[in-house]
Amino acid sequence: MQYDTILYDLAGGIATITLNRPDKMNALTPQMRAELAEALKKAGTTARVIVLTGAGAAFCSGQDLGEGSTAAAVDLERVLRDEYEPVIRAIATVPVPVIAAVNGPAAGAGASLALAADVVIATRSAYFLQAFTRIGLIPDAGGTWALPRQVGLPRALGAALFAEKIEAEQAADWGMIWEVFDDDTFEAGWRARAEQLAAGPTQAYRAVKTAMRASLENDLDTQLSLEAKLQGKCGQTRDFKEGVLAFREKRKALFEGR
Repeated sequence: MQYDTILYDLAGGIATITLNRPDKMNALTPQMRAELAEALKKAGTTARVIVLTGAGAAFCSGQDLGEGSTAAAVDLERVLRDEYEPVIRAIATVPVPVIAAVNGPAAGAGASLALAADVVIATRSAYFLQAFTRIGLIPDAGGTWALPRQVGLPRALGAALFAEKIEAEQAADWGMIWEVFDDDTFEAGWRARAEQLAAGPTQAYRAVKTAMRASLENDLDTQLSLEAKLQGKCGQTRDFKEGVLAFREKRKALFEGR
């Protein structure tokens, strides 16, 4: 697929997917959603880590409210089912870690998109905004699933009902995101994190992602069984053998991702 609304770059095992409508604060259109889903699928077969970020001053302002005709003519259930869900599911199931490098405001579905990632790193001037009730809607694109699990029900309800900005530092304090960098060190910060994951034990990361996400729904017995199964597979990898050997030899492990 030729990309018109995103940029795709693969280097050093890092696939960087950049939302590229800076004049529209990277608002999401049907074409962008389709390109995102395809790019995530592609990156999952070629990269060891994926970084999702935005061009310009914003990460993503959510749904492009200027697209289409009138609001009454939009079948939002279909749009979510056919266009948003494939993107959110791709982030959750792609077999490598996904970092959301939130370079600016993340609002509406843009906030949901960021919070769907495995790791969220934000610049200090960024903020997250559950803006949906401002136009008579509810959080979507997985927002009602992710946010209560990340910050607890009281804070999730407050964020959704009041539709107020959550600054990056507050988001980190609440447990919404992993890390905040000053604006002038933000790019170097997320790149260092991406490089760290790209050089790590990819199969173990895949298993971590599978196990952690499954734990949100599993009971203890089911989770223990899954852990054992995944750990058994990790124990057969070359990276496990390298990790043990490096530990014994008191050196840094050189993981191949296999």
